[in-house]
Amino acid sequence: MSSADASAHLDRPRRGRRPGSNATRQAVLAAARARFARDGYTGTTIREIAADAGVDASLVMQFFRSKDQLFAAVMSITPAALARFAGAFSGPEDRIGERVTRAFLQIWDGDSSDSEPLLAMLRGAITNEQAASQLSEFIQARLLTEVRPDLHDDPATRIRVGLASSMLVGVIVGRRLVRVPTLVDVDPEALVELITPAVQAVLAGAPKTASPAEESLPPA
Repeated sequence: MSSADASAHLDRPRRGRRPGSNATRQAVLAAARARFARDGYTGTTIREIAADAGVDASLVMQFFRSKDQLFAAVMSITPAALARFAGAFSGPEDRIGERVTRAFLQIWDGDSSDSEPLLAMLRGAITNEQAASQLSEFIQARLLTEVRPDLHDDPATRIRVGLASSMLVGVIVGRRLVRVPTLVDVDPEALVELITPAVQAVLAGAPKTASPAEESLPPA
């Protein structure tokens, strides 16, 4: 190979993976952290993150599989906690409040490997307006996508989802950070029973009750 050929060979851009999978993963995380901070969860795409990190979008998916998992990694949400919460959205709508409430509380009261990183993130979110906004947007996006995808752009639905998200996060702030005695001492299952009707009513609407005239009608 001549010196000119060798020089041309060295000048060609490398293809494929960047050297060092851990360094590449950290580069993707750094790019994602910056994008989420600038554009929010909803406004950020995997392709944009990949371009910022200088890798292919397929490589980002190899590391994190979805935007949800990438956001979870940025916010220190463990894969197990994310999977447990995501699983709560499967099933009939008339039990969505109970499933979401139970899954949410179990994550924070469960294994310390799941709860401690979340608590650290929540402490930072309380003092960091940008982090708090990102966390809230992520929870709302999950609820909108999974609970009522047909009403994703409906303003009333977005308000309902925002209220449910705020209620659940507020309970955790009172129970685990501020440590309000009545919330700290209550049994987790009892807390689920108390909160579920409110979350169900906000997310799915109150169950329809028959009017007095309808109740007086004989069965068909």
